[in-house]
Amino acid sequence: MHTFCFKLTPLALAAFLAVTTSAYSQDSQREALPADAAKSIPTVTINASADASAEGLSKAYSGGQVARGGHLGLLGNVDAMSTPFNTTNYTQQLIQDQQARGVADVLQNDPSVRIARGFGNFQELYMIRGFAVSSDDIGYNGLYGLLPRQFVASELLERVEVLRGANSFINGAAPGGGGIGGAINLLPKRATSAALTQFTAGVESGGQSYLAADIGRRFGENDHTGIRLNAVRRQGDTSVDHEQRALSVFSAGLDYRGEHFRVSADIGHQDHQLDAPRPSVTIASAIALPVAPDASASFAQKWTRSNERDTFGTLRGEFDISDNLVAWGALGARSGSESNILAAPSVTNVDGRAGMYRFDNERRDSVRTGEIGIRAKLQTGNVGHSLSAVASGFWSESRNAYALSDFFVALIPTNIYQPLDSAAPPANFYTGGKLSAPLVTSKSILSSYAVADTMSFANETVLLTIGARSQNIRDFSYNYDTGKQESGYDESVVTPLAAAVLKLNKDISLYANYTEGLQKGAVAAGTGVLNIGQTFAPYKAKQKEVGVKYDAGTFGVNAALFTTAQPSAYVQDKIFGVFGEQRNRGLELSVFGQPLRGLRLLGGLTLLDATQLHSFGGTNDGKDAIGVPGTQLNAGVDWDVPGISGLAVSGRTIYTSSQFADAANLQRLPSWTRLDLSARYMTKIGQRDVTFRARVDNVTDKNYWASAGGYPGSGYLVLALPRTFTVSATVDF
Repeated sequence: MHTFCFKLTPLALAAFLAVTTSAYSQDSQREALPADAAKSIPTVTINASADASAEGLSKAYSGGQVARGGHLGLLGNVDAMSTPFNTTNYTQQLIQDQQARGVADVLQNDPSVRIARGFGNFQELYMIRGFAVSSDDIGYNGLYGLLPRQFVASELLERVEVLRGANSFINGAAPGGGGIGGAINLLPKRATSAALTQFTAGVESGGQSYLAADIGRRFGENDHTGIRLNAVRRQGDTSVDHEQRALSVFSAGLDYRGEHFRVSADIGHQDHQLDAPRPSVTIASAIALPVAPDASASFAQKWTRSNERDTFGTLRGEFDISDNLVAWGALGARSGSESNILAAPSVTNVDGRAGMYRFDNERRDSVRTGEIGIRAKLQTGNVGHSLSAVASGFWSESRNAYALSDFFVALIPTNIYQPLDSAAPPANFYTGGKLSAPLVTSKSILSSYAVADTMSFANETVLLTIGARSQNIRDFSYNYDTGKQESGYDESVVTPLAAAVLKLNKDISLYANYTEGLQKGAVAAGTGVLNIGQTFAPYKAKQKEVGVKYDAGTFGVNAALFTTAQPSAYVQDKIFGVFGEQRNRGLELSVFGQPLRGLRLLGGLTLLDATQLHSFGGTNDGKDAIGVPGTQLNAGVDWDVPGISGLAVSGRTIYTSSQFADAANLQRLPSWTRLDLSARYMTKIGQRDVTFRARVDNVTDKNYWASAGGYPGSGYLVLALPRTFTVSATVDF
């Protein structure tokens, strides 16, 4: 009954608000302003300003799939040609046209990113430049830790911004321990000048049904006030056998744009439930890597599940102190809960035989975060300055408890090629805390302050940015059964930035940067680990990068060379520790835009060399790091079919070269290539604009291991999804 009510309520509420706001808008239009008042109010075009900034959202680039610029932390919104980093900012148009379900679907377009999974769960994890960025470390309008941990629905998003490379100076240390290879920032939706009332219905392979509403209105004099509502429901079987998914989402975004100040606020709720989800697979080190099973088959036990509920909100404001001095502040909070019953196979024979044990866990998260800052522009002689200063704080507390079945004697037998269904064994062999009342097991308190100066020379053809961020990380772990503190640290580190941009002309920019990534210390985890739960001190990664950007007006090309080194953690003799060092270096090429009218390109190439420089006893020195392919290629084409107004077709190819699942480089995953095809048709039915969309992912229904590892020192495998069909229809009222 609860699920039924939640499913209907947001959509009914959205429909009600659409009717009432439409009526209000019509009434307000009938009230004419006095002539002199109308002359005194300047005309303002409202863009989707997701961060309460005067500039609003960066404009879309030619073709509409990416934006011209994006958010760079304390530096504000910066045009891509003036940015001393390699960035890509994916738009809501791309998200909608590709029928993306979540962040991972959007990032399938990025040649520098590959999708993996969290350790032992179903958390999305993103490998950027070969380093893991977990969903814990995604920013939401510039603030960490506010979004659901396992999965973020795409309907919440206006933009998905990707910054490649170490970024602790820009954004501060990521609370989940990522941020070495890059950063992901998600921007929420805002009401635009034109009224929006849009409903979408669809279905995908397995019978998964989909219904969504997106409604936006602006009110008041000069449309200063806006509201944007989104409601989503997905439910049913997925393309994987016996796997079921239910997703409910509701969000509201508000904004007000005054003459000298701007305010925005967001509140959202997401309920994501998976029944019998297909787990990751661990392969014994003594055997060869098994061939990937049928991608549509599942080796999940029917009694397994993964449930996550989150409620989150933000408030952001910006005030113009003078024409060249702006102050801002932001606050955010999240309350989340997770409840899981998991069982992942550990394969012990190349014929697919495996054992499983039951793992139950309960988790409760509380997060509070915020920042205040000031930005000024001034001139000293022939040198322009953009000065920025910010102070930020982050606090999180997690309550955890777990329980395991017997993993020494009574393993659950199965086979990844011929799965066996078993009754759920009791989870009482090994426990930590009480599942019904988990205690506080970890706490993180991060604070920082940063200053930066972007100096411009020679009519802004040369830009030099210098800055530093002083960061303090306090991280503590507590006993699951007693709540007593077991380990922790209180460390302060300064991370610098030195970056330059040289604009050879309006079409070409050269850039270089030196920056550092501050990574929160790892927490010992894994089956059989003797020091599970131990928290390690933070460590830094150092990055050097040079690049070139070409903007032809309708299409662009970026290239970057980089090298990044960081300490690495793994398990040795059943002890988890920070024993080694990993160096990733590579070349990135990306292309985007509309070189010909009606033809849009999006993709690129990444070449990676991820090497273990220092390993335990030197055994693996010089070998490849786990889960980092040497070549990543994405090629996407979107084409308006000539002669058929409103029809567009697209294709995308993703190639990932071989990678290793173990530090000794004995278990190699074969390379894989995936083909995705889609089409959309825009027409009118009656007086309504209607868009039909159809998509096929993994057209050839290829079976392959999509990724290896993600968590430090672990090489667990994730099986790719099978051929998946998705169709939908969107109606604008």
